[in-house]
Amino acid sequence: MGDKSAIEWTDATWNPIVGCSVVSPGCTNCYAMKMAYRIRAASEVKDGASHYCGTIRLHENGMPIWTGKVALGPDHILTAPLRWKRPRKIFVNSMGDLFHESIPDEWIDRVFAVMALAPQHTFQVLTKRSTRMRAYLTANGLVDSVCAQLLAIEEAHESHKDDWTHRVGVDAFATRFNLENGYPNPSWPLPNVWLGVSAEDQRRADERIPDLLATPAAVRFVSAEPLLGPIDFTSPLYIGEGGITMRGYLRNRGEADDFHFHAAKLDQVILGGESGPGARYCWVPRVRAIVKQCLAAGTAVYVKQLGADIRDRNDAGFDGCEPDGWPDMDPDAIEHDLDGTRDGYQGAPVRVHLRDRKGGDMDEWPEDLRVRQFPMSP
Repeated sequence: MGDKSAIEWTDATWNPIVGCSVVSPGCTNCYAMKMAYRIRAASEVKDGASHYCGTIRLHENGMPIWTGKVALGPDHILTAPLRWKRPRKIFVNSMGDLFHESIPDEWIDRVFAVMALAPQHTFQVLTKRSTRMRAYLTANGLVDSVCAQLLAIEEAHESHKDDWTHRVGVDAFATRFNLENGYPNPSWPLPNVWLGVSAEDQRRADERIPDLLATPAAVRFVSAEPLLGPIDFTSPLYIGEGGITMRGYLRNRGEADDFHFHAAKLDQVILGGESGPGARYCWVPRVRAIVKQCLAAGTAVYVKQLGADIRDRNDAGFDGCEPDGWPDMDPDAIEHDLDGTRDGYQGAPVRVHLRDRKGGDMDEWPEDLRVRQFPMSP
């Protein structure tokens, strides 16, 4: 955790809860497992205690893997965003999944309470447990539960309360909360919280995106990283008139049989290839297809990286002459005939070797892939 991050689409990471378990192919090479193992080992050397202990173990292949245990971080970590003065985008739980099945609702309530107390920041919550997220955020009494935790945090840190309100501005604090009888009532859904799901292929997109679209959120996003298969964001499951969206019906609370129309949409798609040891290949035409879909729909799209193993068609304009060509590509940086296909066959796969080992330098990409957009603030 830190108030700075090397992840391109965020400014900081915040891990009030740590620990996870493997649920789909996108988890196989999860960087967080390796990092958690290093953090745990370092803490054991220093003081013999860490909330990471028990969350990670070595697999029989010698690689770190989640055990399924989760742990709530100490208070100074839970309340860290309240002490960060400069507004920033904060990736929530890069070292776990906030909606993991083993995490009690009360812990999630505490996290949302801190996010409600820090309206100066934008929180980016990303999960693979879309069903749990949807159930949590549509449960009766949720706002009351979060407000109770909010009051508990304020009471426990009474001496810092004035500092917090000062940092976000007294007027902003008063506007942000409905302070009746001393009881704060944050607007819902929280306007500074973005909710997202990971989707590495079409199957996981079809499983998770409908849940996301049925979840109350100020901003909704999808992280297609690592992109392990094609994803058609024009799927009938989540497309409607005017772009990438979902058209559904929500029950009117007034009448049991009265329904009203509601349309939800995706606000951003982040995508990229896998990096690190054992990285699986990224097929560039898949990236290009998603970029085109998003641009056509008016959905913000953010290409983070192309990964450590980049594959493209052999007719993709490597001399830089084609509209989607690779700029100044060295012929020696193109590896042909990866699967026994004839070099001369149009569309045969080739591997592209870039100087940046993660494929994250946009100057090395075809121009049409150099897109890094953020959604408009609500």
